[in-house]
Order: sequence, then C-alpha cells, then structure tokens
Amino acid sequence: MYRIGVDVGGTFTDFTLLDDRSGDVHFFKTSSTPHDPSEAIENGLRDMLGELGFAPSSVSYLAHGTTVATNIVIERRGARTGLVTTKGFRDVLELGRQARPSIYDYRMEKPPVLIPRDRRVEVLERIGPDGEVLQALDEDSLREAVAKLAATGVESVAICFLHSYRRPEHEARAKEVVRELLPDAYVSLSSEILPEFREFERMSTVAVNAFVGPRMGSYLQRFRKRVADVGIPAAPYTIHSNGGLMSIDTVYASPVRTCVSGPAAGVVGAAEIGRVAGLPNLITFDVGGTSTDVSLIDNCTPLFNSARLVAGYPVKTPMLDIHVIGAGGGSIAAIDDAGSMKVGPRSAGAAPGPVAYGRGGTEPTITDANLCLGRLDATTLLGGRMQIDLEAARRVIREAIAEPLGISLEAAAHGIIQIANANMSRAIRSVSVEKGYDMGDFALCAFGGAGPLHAAEVAVECGLPRILIPREPGTLCARGMLLTDLSSDYVRSFFSDCTAENWTHVLGLFDAMETEGAAWLDNEGVATGDRRFNRVLDARYRGQNFEVKVDCSGLGDGDLEELEERFHAAHVKEYGYDIRHRAIQLVSARVQAIGAVEKAPQAKVQGGSSLEAAQTGSRPVYYDATHGWLNTPIYHRGDLPSGVSISGPAIINEMSATSLILPGQTVVADRWGNLIVETNL
Repeated sequence: MYRIGVDVGGTFTDFTLLDDRSGDVHFFKTSSTPHDPSEAIENGLRDMLGELGFAPSSVSYLAHGTTVATNIVIERRGARTGLVTTKGFRDVLELGRQARPSIYDYRMEKPPVLIPRDRRVEVLERIGPDGEVLQALDEDSLREAVAKLAATGVESVAICFLHSYRRPEHEARAKEVVRELLPDAYVSLSSEILPEFREFERMSTVAVNAFVGPRMGSYLQRFRKRVADVGIPAAPYTIHSNGGLMSIDTVYASPVRTCVSGPAAGVVGAAEIGRVAGLPNLITFDVGGTSTDVSLIDNCTPLFNSARLVAGYPVKTPMLDIHVIGAGGGSIAAIDDAGSMKVGPRSAGAAPGPVAYGRGGTEPTITDANLCLGRLDATTLLGGRMQIDLEAARRVIREAIAEPLGISLEAAAHGIIQIANANMSRAIRSVSVEKGYDMGDFALCAFGGAGPLHAAEVAVECGLPRILIPREPGTLCARGMLLTDLSSDYVRSFFSDCTAENWTHVLGLFDAMETEGAAWLDNEGVATGDRRFNRVLDARYRGQNFEVKVDCSGLGDGDLEELEERFHAAHVKEYGYDIRHRAIQLVSARVQAIGAVEKAPQAKVQGGSSLEAAQTGSRPVYYDATHGWLNTPIYHRGDLPSGVSISGPAIINEMSATSLILPGQTVVADRWGNLIVETNL
C-alpha cells in the first residue's frame, strides 16, 4: 500500500510517496495550475504513479496542503458575503482596533473590508459578558435583516453576535432563519468558528471564513473528484494551520483554518527530521517560487500563535508561528522610481514564471539571476524534465538591470541575490533574535525549491553555525503530510480569578471540550487507543491586556498551587519577569484533540561508494566580488557517501533542489540522507 503527501505551491506542486511495504520514499514535482490547483494534483498523481508503475487503487492515504483559502483573500475573489450582527455593532468590522502599523507612511492604505456596509445588517438582541440575556432575540428584526441580505444577492452569510462565545443560542437561531430564507447560502457562525472573546478579531475571522467558504467548497469538490478520477479510493485529508490534518468535510465548515496549510506541513516535517538528526533547535527556511516562510522550532517543538494577518485581515485561530515574505524564485527584480533595484514582493509565479522557463515571462526573477551566475544548472531542473532558456535569462537581466544601472551582468545578477538574501535574513531575525533567541543555538533548516540555494549565504549573514538540508528539500512540505496527525482545536472563553472554585469550573470546561473532540475523532474513525488531548489555559495578571499559555496537562482538582506556579514560569519565559503578588485572571480554556495516524518512517540511506563516483562534472560559478568565478565541482546527491566531508565550493544537485556550498564551508551527508553544512563562521 502507498501513502501520498501533496503540497500545492504557487509555482510547483510537490508529491511524496511512501511505499509501506519496502519503506522506500519517492519524490515528484509538477508545475502548478493557478486557475485550478486541483488540476496540477491530478496531473501529478497520474504522472508519478505511471512513472513508478504503481496502481492508484493501492493508495491507502492521501493528504494535501493548499493555499487556496489564502489566495482567495489575497485576490479578494471570494463569495458575495453578508454579515448579521447585534444592533449597534455593524461597523466593528471596519473600525477594527485603530492600529497603525505604518504610522508615518501616509501612502499606507488599509485593505477594503470584505463585507461592505450595505451588506452588514443589525438585529435586536444582546448577550452580556457573563452570558446573561440582556435583550431577547427579536425574531421580526432577524427576519427583516435576513430579507435585506437576500435582496442584495449574497451567497454567504457570517453571523456574529456580541458575547455569543458565552451563549450561542441566538446565533444558532439566526442560522435557522438564514437557512429558511436563503437555503443555498453558506452560513458561518462565530460561536462555532471562534468561541472566544475580543469582538473585532472574532468578527473578522468569521467574515474571512464566510468569504472563502463557497469558493473553497467548489475547490474541495473538484479536488475530491479528481482524486477519485485517478482511481485512488482513499478519502483525502487537508493539513490545517496548526500542523494537523482535517477531513474534507471539516475543512469545508472551517476553511479559515487552512490559511497557512502548506507551510505548516513543512515545519512539522522539519521538527521530526531535526529530532532524528540530533538538531532539536531549528529555524525553518522554506523558499518556494513565490514566498519565503520562516519559523522557529525550540527543542523539537514548533512555536504557535493564535492570531495573524492574512492579506491584511486579522484571523484568530490556532496556527504555527510562520512568518511569510514575498521573496521566492519567481520574485521579480526591477528598478524603482529612485533608480534603485528592488526584488519582490511581485512574483512571476507559475504563469508565466521566470523568463528562462520560456512561458511568456518578460521580467527578471531570482531564478533567472541564479541561472546567470551558474548556481543553477540549465539542464537538470526537475531531473531534466524542465527546459531552460539560459540566454533569455541573461538577456533580460542585462537589458532590465545591468545596462540601466551601468554595471556588469554578474554584478546585476549578484545584486538581485544579495537583496533577496537581505530580505530573507530580516524575516529570520524577526522569529529568532527579536524574540530573545540566540542564533548560535540554532541550525537553519533549508527546504523548498530555492531554500538550499540561498541558505549558505543567509546563514552567514544571520550568524547561524550550521545548515540542515533534508532529502529532496523541494518536496519537504509534501513529506510533512506523512509526518503529522489528525487534530482539531476547541476553546471556551470566560473571565474569573484564579480560585479553587473557578479552577474546578475550568476543569469542567476541559472535560466538555474533550467530549466534543472525542465525537469529532469518532467521526474521523480514530480508534480510542490512538487519541490524546492537550489542555492549555490562557491566563494573565489582573490588569494586563494579553495572556500567556499555561500547559495544564496532568493537573486536577487539588493542583491550584501547581497551576499558579506554571503560570508564573510561563510569564517569565514570555516576558522575562513575574509579579507574584498580583492576582491571576483565568481567560480561556483550550483543548487540542489529536488522533494519531501512521507516519512515514525515517529510513537510513545507504549512500554512494565515493565522492569521485558522485561527482558529475564541474562548471564555473560566480560567488561574489571577492571570489569571482570559480570552477566548482558538481555532485549528484543520491550518490554521495555517508559521513564523508566535502569542502566548498560545491554544488549538489537533486530532482527538487540545488544546494550551494560556499568557499570555506564544509558539508557531509549523514546516515539519514540529510546534508549538514558547517558555515565555519
């Protein structure tokens, strides 16, 4: 039987296949199809299974990561959406927090609200912060409001009443009325998507969910059909933002949870690979065709957060802490109005792609620059399956960058790489140094199609002592799909002092959420012995505005003092101090329900016989103004012997990526097939 992981990127769609019987792992890439990402999935599955000679009917597991929901928000091509809310609160979505991220930039504009004011309607009802009914739901005003939305032709409806996280009955009734008057509409309740306090974030999250829901549903239907058309009988899963898996039906109800779907799989995969390789502290460096995603893994544990901006819109849902910037292989280089060169965030993507791909691209990209410098081989991309026009790449960089700036082709191409590396390095510092971590304690885990090509220079710039490059790094996000579990998150907000009575109440909330999670795991077909539940409490000192997360595993009724000690320790870790004389306030209880699934084993790699046998040739490569062009040995990664050190400069080729080793650096292939690069700072 075979298990497959699929990652849909902006430029390429990646596949990893595990043969359960032999333990062999196979990797494959194909060009993405932005007009319909499911088309690339079908094409890749057919080509990969046909190339390997495997029967589709033997595939027992399929999981995929997708950026469809994020792209819908970025491009603002979601459904025509309406909002039903409490009287007096229709403008919360537009007022927001009045935060000014660029307070001195008068050109900065907030993104337009996803639901314009004429499609935001109010209803007479009011729940208080303690859950008391201050104003009963007025059925007449509810029906009148929904009728107004119906007249505007909405396809989707978000419902968000004040304090419904404490008492969801009014929202549930509103859903029934919407179903009655708009039977074909997609309906999203804030009490189901985010039963948590902070009104603006809750309203924004449910608005995003409703905005992407219908389009995401159409994609999921096409995806499911295409998988079935290939002949694969397994019901596919989707990875969501916290690194766990969900069924298609669960994704349809809560598509907002997939906003960092694909990158999350890469972080999960990197954590497991780092654990086996003996490198528990990692900064993940995932460079694809469109973006660079970075995250921090501390002692084999990825960091999480509960809120982020998606294309400028606040989304609050448990997710891995991943920082994304617009810098990838397809990022476009150009000269701005001031006569300076800039790189990104605009990208050539998969269509038309870099100029060298010969698909209609007309602007120079990072990939074109790497080709011009000899860092990429024009004949070996995707194992030789991709045709490259090297002369076209040289011509566009010469005409668009070098000649206008009066510099050489090499200086122009290297300048593109330097600017991209500087942008990537800033992203790495934002998840490490700016959060109090010492770079010297971490290795850079480089993956994605372009990660290993930039990692050597970025690691030096950031002061990282070593680099970990997994096998077939261009497909690690797909491989991560085979290294994660099913999971779902639950939360209940409340406000109370940390007393024995209130702690007992919290334990009751934990039990209720675990019951809800168990029902979900029942529906997913997870055996009782393969389940576990993680309990976390959000708490703060009275008077604070934000909370820290406290691990509550193993705590029971008589453990109030232990809870308080854990809170103080968590506060010290987060902020560097505690205030033991200040009262503690309990805010939200959280449960993560996890269903274990069989994972791809980390198999040892035999390796080749010698470095001489692994070397496929050499070619001139441009490094910098100091070293210039150096004749550089080229190695085939699959033939590298384990444990044998290589001194840079060197280039190591494989199907999904190219690894660049700088002069003065050393690299060795470990017994798991990873490349370990010592940057020799």
